[in-house]
Amino acid sequence: MIFQTRVHGKWILAGEHSVLRGTPALVFPLTSRSLNFTFEPKANKTSESLQLELQGEHGDELQLLFWGVLEKACSLRKIFRQELRGRVVMASSIPVGAGLGASAALSVAVAQWFQYLKVLRESELLEFSLQLENLFHGESSGVDLAVALSGRPLKYTRGAGALSQVFLTPAWTPQWYVSYSGKRGVTMECVNRVKQLIKNNAELGQKIDNDMKAAVNLAEKALSETAMTGLLPLAQAIDLAKSCFERWGLTEGLPEQHMHWLKQHGAMAVKPTGSGNGGYVLSLWDHQPSAAALTKLIPCF
Repeated sequence: MIFQTRVHGKWILAGEHSVLRGTPALVFPLTSRSLNFTFEPKANKTSESLQLELQGEHGDELQLLFWGVLEKACSLRKIFRQELRGRVVMASSIPVGAGLGASAALSVAVAQWFQYLKVLRESELLEFSLQLENLFHGESSGVDLAVALSGRPLKYTRGAGALSQVFLTPAWTPQWYVSYSGKRGVTMECVNRVKQLIKNNAELGQKIDNDMKAAVNLAEKALSETAMTGLLPLAQAIDLAKSCFERWGLTEGLPEQHMHWLKQHGAMAVKPTGSGNGGYVLSLWDHQPSAAALTKLIPCF
């Protein structure tokens, strides 16, 4: 029997980095970007071991990542990779190292595949995915994995047990877009930079975390209002979250230039989405962007 799954990318409205220290994060699936994972088993034990076929705009970027994740998964479940016979086909439209959840999508897809292989229970999916994603992040908060597994907007709080995931139902739909900053980001490097800042100046680190928490609360409240009353506070929340990235030192160079370009073209508010220092940028608009701007924008919904 063929196994198939589709896992969407993600984008984060607010809460990045601080989520590791208990601040909630508001995270949304990016349904226009996904990883399609198919496994065609081979019953014949004399056939070759696992074969991999990569497809899609960003499929080739998963070549090395897949084998590393698979080795980790096999090690955790104490099985030999040679026992897995068949063909894996992955078609991905999620760029790697861009803050759109490529590593989470891959980790979740492999976890779901192992559930299909009956070496993992459904109740273990999140924790198993978390162990796999730690390969990329060093210390994963689980926020990307949570939205990848649910496929729904979430307010996610690390370590909150049964209350860690609260589904979000915004009362209105803002004009949100994501766009590439022109530079790839490395999540682990960004996480380590923030940790080093906190180590060097705990007071400043706490102030930034407090501001990110305030941005999350303000954004959540804005989404519960109407478009007329919620737009301005939503823009203020995004600006506050952006200031956190700036103080962490994660906006310099091309990301800052791209955010300036978005504002020049009429964006109301902008911020990095994901780990920062590259990757994608979130922009909020109070009008339809120009044709020139739309060539670089991906709708969030």
